[in-house]
Amino acid sequence: MPLTEREKKVLKELRDWESKLYSYEPNDFELAYDRYLERSFSLLPDKVQEQFFTLFDSWLFHLHSLIQGSQLQMDAKERILAAGRVVQPNVETVQDLRELPLEQLEFIAGQQIARHRLYSLVQGGMSGSGGNLVLGADLPAMAVINLRIVQLVAMTYGFEVNTPFEMMVALKVFHTATMPSRMQSSGWNELKNDIEQAEDFYFYQGNDDLTDITWLEQPLKQVFKGMAIVLFRKRHLEGIPVISMAIGAGANYQMTRRVTEFAQKYYQMRYFIEKGALK
Repeated sequence: MPLTEREKKVLKELRDWESKLYSYEPNDFELAYDRYLERSFSLLPDKVQEQFFTLFDSWLFHLHSLIQGSQLQMDAKERILAAGRVVQPNVETVQDLRELPLEQLEFIAGQQIARHRLYSLVQGGMSGSGGNLVLGADLPAMAVINLRIVQLVAMTYGFEVNTPFEMMVALKVFHTATMPSRMQSSGWNELKNDIEQAEDFYFYQGNDDLTDITWLEQPLKQVFKGMAIVLFRKRHLEGIPVISMAIGAGANYQMTRRVTEFAQKYYQMRYFIEKGALK
């Protein structure tokens, strides 16, 4: 089936975005930072490094499963299906959503994305205005918000995340989206290779290691954000810690904006592969 004008436009935007991703060149500061981080972490024994990343991977797997099986996520899934039935009354399963026009899928995904960006904004403001307990809960809260929106974007484009393949891919989408820009192209290539190597799209056959030294920049950013919040928390404007709230809200919003944009592009790519417009 030939592509509609809207599909042609989105496909061109996707290719332009991918070209920009591949053409990104790190500056001298980023390269120096990479070398410093790698040297610093290499001072730890190999066994400690392996245990650290294994623990982090396990935490992400369990958190992903917990979110996916929650009643909150089930309710969100039903709302997505209900929105799809407005255009296609016979939509019963997530896979049926693939038959919807791309415009409708973008609209449904856009609603979910806007809602979760708002959640991140509010969460960041709370972390900037509350005590140490609220600030300490910021990292797991942001992981939940961003893993959840990746799952919802996947479902919107017709990909159920309850199979081993789609579950692992959703985790890798989240992981790659939170990597530094200079390293995202390699993660994007790995995601594309996973699709090419998949046989039945049920069992995952690729590399199931998620976190490594290259991913440590994102948790470190969260640490620096926390330090900035603590530093400015006592500076009030009419009794409100405006600066620390702005730091928390801005940082969290930008992170979710980054994750949602990457997830949207990835599942749009899957959509066009299903349509036969990409190989």
